Amino acid sequence: MPKSMQSPRLPELSEAAFTAEQRALAESIKSGPRGVFKLSGPFAIYLHSPEFGELAQKLGGHLRFKTSVPPRLSEFAILCTGAHWKAQYEWAMHAPMAEKQGVKPETIRAIQAGRAPKSAPKDEMAIYAFVKELYGKRRVSAGTFNRVKKILGDAGTVELVGILGYYAMVSMTLNTFKAPLPEGTKAPFAEPK
Repeated sequence: MPKSMQSPRLPELSEAAFTAEQRALAESIKSGPRGVFKLSGPFAIYLHSPEFGELAQKLGGHLRFKTSVPPRLSEFAILCTGAHWKAQYEWAMHAPMAEKQGVKPETIRAIQAGRAPKSAPKDEMAIYAFVKELYGKRRVSAGTFNRVKKILGDAGTVELVGILGYYAMVSMTLNTFKAPLPEGTKAPFAEPK
């Protein structure tokens, strides 16, 4: 694995020296719905704990591609999570995906700057309020919950919480292990001192 993809907090791994479990995880990641060809970001970190990595990447694949939450709202929620955690890699990967799914560039810029995206559609604003309450207060008020439930239904609301929890875990993983950004990518957030 190229050194630029390695976490500075974990020992360097060589694909030639992968264990059977690491090799199986790498193949599982590469053959999954993401179309990942480079083992970078959380995937490079997961290789250090392949059993955990397999479970995490399968859950992530399900939450990204197989829920009833529309892709635009899913990517919007992922961006809110990335911004909350100031997860450099997460943001760098998902901001272009969010825009491709229909999240407006001005909305993306507002979230990145830590501002409410006031010109965002009502469904995105409902999710934004839900995310802010859940991360900020560790609870969601009845009004905020009911607005999201009206948009996503019961299953979608459960899945949204799953998306938020999974991407919080990914963001914590990326931040803890200082996952390097892809070469040539500018850090979207100032690093805390």
